[in-house]
Amino acid sequence: MAVKIKKGDTVIVMRGKEANKGKKGKVIKVIPEKNRIVVEGVNIVKKHLKEIPNVREGGIVEMEAPLPVSNVMLVCPNCNKPTRVGFRISKEKKVLRKYRYCKKCGENIDLVREKQLRG
Repeated sequence: MAVKIKKGDTVIVMRGKEANKGKKGKVIKVIPEKNRIVVEGVNIVKKHLKEIPNVREGGIVEMEAPLPVSNVMLVCPNCNKPTRVGFRISKEKKVLRKYRYCKKCGENIDLVREKQLRG
């Protein structure tokens, strides 16, 4: 299945902890095997790290924890509203193009894949 949210997208948290609801952030990392994403500045947890000599200091570090992809919605770059994402395939001459598009305003978000047709 195609990934509807990519690294670098701006998303808004719709469900989850009260402290995280409504927060916007940029996607830092996508973990498709676990259907999770890491969003900048959202779902901050404290992690206790052990010191490794000559590598890092030990102590308590604040970091972003992964969120389920189903708890966030993409913020459309065109209409600036939270939206569902769809895929659209267009054939132009001898090229097939697959786009992600906003289901609210209908505008293309970006190009996902391009394929040359033979013949």
